[in-house]
Amino acid sequence: MAVGVLLLTHAGIGERLIDAATSALGPLPLRTASVGYRNGDDRIAFARAAARAMRELDDGDGVLVLTDLYGATPSNAAAEIATQGTRVRRVSAASLPMLLRVMNYPEQPLDELALTAAAGGRNGIVIDHA
Repeated sequence: MAVGVLLLTHAGIGERLIDAATSALGPLPLRTASVGYRNGDDRIAFARAAARAMRELDDGDGVLVLTDLYGATPSNAAAEIATQGTRVRRVSAASLPMLLRVMNYPEQPLDELALTAAAGGRNGIVIDHA
């Protein structure tokens, strides 16, 4: 068994991150899905779709939920679905470095993988003089 990875983002962001990670790594080692929210979408329907995706990804080890913007609708939906019985850890500011780091440590348990995701996001930020 392994942790599932769910990207809850504004429309298109999660899908593009998964596409880019697949392009870089080939088949992803963790079960991964994305649910996108478009401004004006029904928030309840979005939360239901997120909960459905979460249940499909969970094989007993929990689900790491990556959101793009803390406090926005996708992040709020992640907090809501985390109360539905599946072990969930939510990490905001989803980015390609974060997702790639997660995929390089598929053996990690949920709590450790959440820390790895956060480190990947932080370490992916570099100020250069170029």
